[in-house]
Amino acid sequence: IGCKGVFYYFNKGTNHPNLMKKPILVFKVGTSSLTHSDGRINEVLIRDFARQLAGLQKRYHIVMVSSGAVGAGKKYLRRYSGQMSERKAAAAVGNPLLISMYFEAFRPYDIGIAQSLCERRHFSDRKQFLQLKQTYKELWANGIIPIANENDVVSDYELKFSDNDELATLIAVGFGAELLLIGTSVPGVLDANGQVVREIATFTDEVLGLAHTETSAGGLGGMISKLTFARLATGLGVKVIIFQANQENSLLMAEQQKVGTVCPARDTTTNARRKWLASGCLLGGRIKVDKGAQKALMERKSLLAVGIEKVVQPFNRGEVIEIMGHTGRTPFAVGRVKVSSDELVKTKNLEVAHADEIVLL
Repeated sequence: IGCKGVFYYFNKGTNHPNLMKKPILVFKVGTSSLTHSDGRINEVLIRDFARQLAGLQKRYHIVMVSSGAVGAGKKYLRRYSGQMSERKAAAAVGNPLLISMYFEAFRPYDIGIAQSLCERRHFSDRKQFLQLKQTYKELWANGIIPIANENDVVSDYELKFSDNDELATLIAVGFGAELLLIGTSVPGVLDANGQVVREIATFTDEVLGLAHTETSAGGLGGMISKLTFARLATGLGVKVIIFQANQENSLLMAEQQKVGTVCPARDTTTNARRKWLASGCLLGGRIKVDKGAQKALMERKSLLAVGIEKVVQPFNRGEVIEIMGHTGRTPFAVGRVKVSSDELVKTKNLEVAHADEIVLL
């Protein structure tokens, strides 16, 4: 049934003249928002998401990033305890169950959906990333909403996305989305008094300190994850709204900035390739640079070995690494290196990364 349904919808709506001019909206919803307290998937909420996204599709190309596969499948495993192999098995069972729920939810609106199971390599390899992007464009041209999730069944631990907040951010930044809606189980980012912070324009250490370190009961992330990736997305031109997803008309209200925490996009002239470099590549290492090197990089100059104070995490030639300032706790840039960390030990007279291969965050 699913194959026939997807094929049927795939051949509809291809002649709209302004179809590809619509901005892109990415909506991510986590396990804690999608499930009841006993772990069952909230199918009523899924139907409500479909209703709201059907309305938003008139103005946006939409990507939905949905957790919940493990939650949907774990009840079929005997003595489930959350081990990695059990999570993979639960995801294998839960993925088709979850996608069938979405298929039925969108059917009344004559909207087809497509499952998109993503792995790190789909973003770290530019050729595969461009193929993924072209596939999504084809889906949008046919009025289909891709529903993305990590391919938990085969993803290696070392190459996993940290959580679906990261996957949603990579899609939003890499595809040049206008808006990233991050649905959670709380009203937004809360201050020390439990009140919603309505806007975060700058991600200072104080702002990052508002996040609790615990994760949700069913998920991998937490508010610190959402703030970390909101910082990356806004710095590369994507507006982010963190909001409570399981409330009436929550998506529509969030899109209108009437609820949640709004993180405005910063002005950026970064081109598509450099956005991919900043967001989609596997980070292979980390360095700390001195004050002079940081100033030079901020002025769009190349990174020289003499300006590196410390190799925090080793790296190989050709990898993308994070660049820390001399006093900062978070990276202010990433860059593709021309040498390995071992080569830095031998000489300081090297260009480590050319200015064209460095992106400021």
